[in-house]
Amino acid sequence: MTQRAATEPMGADPRDHEALALEGITVRFGPVTALDGAHCTIRRGTVHAILGENGAGKTTLMRAAFGWLMPDAGTIRLHGAPVTFRTSAEAIAQGIGMVHQHFMLIPAMTVTENIALGGRGRFDAGTTAARITAVADGAGLPVDPVARVRDLAVSAQQRVEIVKALVRDARILILDEPTAVLTPDQATELLRWVRTFADAGGTVVLITHKLREAFAVADDLTVLRQGRTVLSAARALVTEAHLIEALTGAGVGPGGAGGPVPYHPMPTARVADAPEVDDPAPVLRLDGVRYVDPRGVTRLRAVDLAVYPGEILGVIGVEGSGPRELLRILAGRLTPTTGRVTRPDAVGFVPEDRLHDAVIPSFSLTENLVLADGGEARGWMDWSTWRTITRDLLATADVRAAGPDVPMATLSGGNQQRFVVGRERRRAAAALIVEHPTRGLDLTASARILADLRALGGNPRPAVVFHSADLDEVLAVATRVVACFEGRVREVSPPSDPTDRTPYTRAMTGSVETTAVSSGGTR
Repeated sequence: MTQRAATEPMGADPRDHEALALEGITVRFGPVTALDGAHCTIRRGTVHAILGENGAGKTTLMRAAFGWLMPDAGTIRLHGAPVTFRTSAEAIAQGIGMVHQHFMLIPAMTVTENIALGGRGRFDAGTTAARITAVADGAGLPVDPVARVRDLAVSAQQRVEIVKALVRDARILILDEPTAVLTPDQATELLRWVRTFADAGGTVVLITHKLREAFAVADDLTVLRQGRTVLSAARALVTEAHLIEALTGAGVGPGGAGGPVPYHPMPTARVADAPEVDDPAPVLRLDGVRYVDPRGVTRLRAVDLAVYPGEILGVIGVEGSGPRELLRILAGRLTPTTGRVTRPDAVGFVPEDRLHDAVIPSFSLTENLVLADGGEARGWMDWSTWRTITRDLLATADVRAAGPDVPMATLSGGNQQRFVVGRERRRAAAALIVEHPTRGLDLTASARILADLRALGGNPRPAVVFHSADLDEVLAVATRVVACFEGRVREVSPPSDPTDRTPYTRAMTGSVETTAVSSGGTR
């Protein structure tokens, strides 16, 4: 595919059918050029996937289209006519909605209050709640209008953001990594709705790092690299190899230092079984653990589980079935209602939402490292020593940063996540608990994070408990898999065909009996 063919607008006269077009968009943040003449044409009634590694400029480009920021140069057209959006409110008034990757919700307020916020006229809670319910049910994205956002799981908050855009009558909908926190079934349903929305005349811009998502639902694809558009074409004209080459700027073969990380679109087998160790005692153990949440809902029921040194325990399950509570009890972040928990004094924990639960973006890297011991450190802080420790962490965890004193906010999402994993691994040599580690990361960053988990060293190697909504990620990393269903935890025996996902899907939906995990664990 030639560069000319890849970047020409699709169709003889794109203005006749374009919903949104951006041409020559340049955005600078001080000395940093985030976008350098980027362009993209989105046709009415289509799904247009925007792909690119973290820092490529895809979100910045769409924020310019949404009025979130003013570009330094370039032209934006809406339905063929030039427009200038000075605020996002102006874009919303013209039928553009954007669902941001990091939620724009106020935790203390209800779903109804959050969705009504910024609206016009008198606020009628009942009428607004009824409208929310109708739109949410119609979209297949159920939300509870009276629930407070702070009580919702991350995936439920994501649904609220999508419904908020729909309630405001968006006909051009920009979704920034919308499936990042959804289970496979939830993601499938959302993408099915996206397709239906476009087929009915709506327009969707899907920012994603999942190639299968783009190929499954998109009509057209645009790839950004280092702030420039490097590929724009109909999906039918693009192969996966072309797309990966455009994303990385190189082939997908094995690379040396600084080369691309090989991408495997469909893992076909789990890693080898965990190595035997001299001391068979479990690192983490639950005996008869039951957990009832503050609303009185039983999330875990009589769970017996043991995790051993060197193994990577993959946890699967749909939202609300217990994975979140299981991991947080193992990490010491939740106290069980009944039962016994055995764990080391220090357990590393990588939460699903790093910006809210793991780091403070405005703090330096050194300060964020020190935060890991918050509430425990005593006496004077030797900042010189901590800066040295931070430099060592940046090197060992392969975090790309200018130095230990730069703010966390200056790092890309992948580097932030590698920092968090490295920090938690450093402070907890025996056990590491990891939730959704690749959420919102691009292909290369995701591959590196998963490779880091597989390659954790130590003598003995730490026990790792790993949960992701992406089943393929779990199967690519785990040495053993347990499924949560209705608060019960059962081990899933691997099928003879390593490409067969059926036993895992059935275990997550309760459609087949699985092996109970004994209190002594399964070796």
